[in-house]
Amino acid sequence: MQYEPVIGLEVHAQLRTRSKVFCGCSTRFGAPPNSQTCPVCLGLPGSLPVVNVQAVEMAARAGLALECRINRRSLLARKNYFYPDLPKGYQISQFEEPLAVDGRVRLLTLDGRTRGKPGTLRELSVGIIRVHLEEDAGKSIHAARQDTQVNLNRCGVPLMEIVTHPDLRSGKEASEFLDYLRRVLLFLSLCDGNMEEGSLRCDANVSVRPRGETSLGTKTEIKNLNSFRFLNKALDYEIRRQIRVLESGREVVQETRLWEEDLEVTRPMRSKEEAHDYRYFPDPDLLPVVISAERLDEIRNQMPELPGDRARRFGSQYGLDPGDALVATRTPEFAEYFEASAKSAGNPKSVLNWMVGDVTHRLRRDGRGLEDSPVKAADLGELIRLLDEGTISGKMAKGVFDRMYETGKPPGKIVREQNLAQISDRSELESVVSGILESHADAVERYRNGKRGLLGFFVGQVMRQTRGQANPKMVNQLLRRMLDR
Repeated sequence: MQYEPVIGLEVHAQLRTRSKVFCGCSTRFGAPPNSQTCPVCLGLPGSLPVVNVQAVEMAARAGLALECRINRRSLLARKNYFYPDLPKGYQISQFEEPLAVDGRVRLLTLDGRTRGKPGTLRELSVGIIRVHLEEDAGKSIHAARQDTQVNLNRCGVPLMEIVTHPDLRSGKEASEFLDYLRRVLLFLSLCDGNMEEGSLRCDANVSVRPRGETSLGTKTEIKNLNSFRFLNKALDYEIRRQIRVLESGREVVQETRLWEEDLEVTRPMRSKEEAHDYRYFPDPDLLPVVISAERLDEIRNQMPELPGDRARRFGSQYGLDPGDALVATRTPEFAEYFEASAKSAGNPKSVLNWMVGDVTHRLRRDGRGLEDSPVKAADLGELIRLLDEGTISGKMAKGVFDRMYETGKPPGKIVREQNLAQISDRSELESVVSGILESHADAVERYRNGKRGLLGFFVGQVMRQTRGQANPKMVNQLLRRMLDR
């Protein structure tokens, strides 16, 4: 029997506020354990939470970007469960009346192996059930042969949960969707998207059903997947596991599972909770969250260009194919740098090649981000323009780029200081080539007798005499013309 996977995601994104969602404690990552806490985020008796307005507005921005309907009135509720990293014994979240509902994400993907022909461009459409605001829990640290430790710095950090419809059909599609969603959040400046530090996390609900069926199978939930690779591999494993269970005549058990990276398997964590297990009720200490129509219009009018829209514009404005346009919009910094450099260079494709190659390689080697690059976007554009105009050769351009990276100087200044301008004067090069051929008459004779590989020898001689400044294309043309007389 052929089975079809059915996948929905619950994405948790920490919002980039300076203070927590219900108190004034800092949200800075990496502070000493339990140093960023107060009576409110510790749930001490008598403490009262106050809503962080900025967090509400940031979550509304996400809802608008995901084509959701924003509820101008939403409720904060208590989600009751007991765990060491939740000192209150409940999490303040949203349940019956969330901030945003009924959205949709439309993203372009180049991989058509699961739907359509391999390598074709297609649109993946994923429905959004809800976007709601809540507080993060602390972090339990399970060290080998030691007692479990709890760091409560994360308690109360504003968290936005984005819940999708079960519209995904493979681990590959799920990781593509999460990657695009991360880019949306980056372009909106809502989340830093750092999955290693836990500011972006994902739970996946997955089931399988006979192909052609419309009813859903029994699902399992895989918790806390913090990389695209883990999401892809965990889902693909779980899909295979569930198919094996069904084919053996057994039933899939609804449960929560964890991904064991070392063994590359999922394992049971606990039985799966239902909504009634959490005993939700409106938080008596917090009023309903109300966004005025005027403020919602202001938020809507301040929305930036989103990565999908920018990718489409890059395709039409700069002639990039869809794959290159997706690469050029992988982060807001990358897109801004590309556009500024492309305007300076007049050669967008070459700009992207340099950015993906030399620029990214040097920055990654030095542990730098693009925002810290010593090579300014306009200067990279100027370098490419000098190369395209024939002022410098490709080999020279590599050396000039290295010098730009080391000094921060513009390429034109480096070329002048080091006298690197390429020799493209035809009469000057003809004189050099003629002299080389006269001084190597034996090699010329052997070339004309069939030793065509000697062309490289002559090119090398010309380059040596001109200190590498001769225009290589012109040198090759002149040598072939003079040798083939």
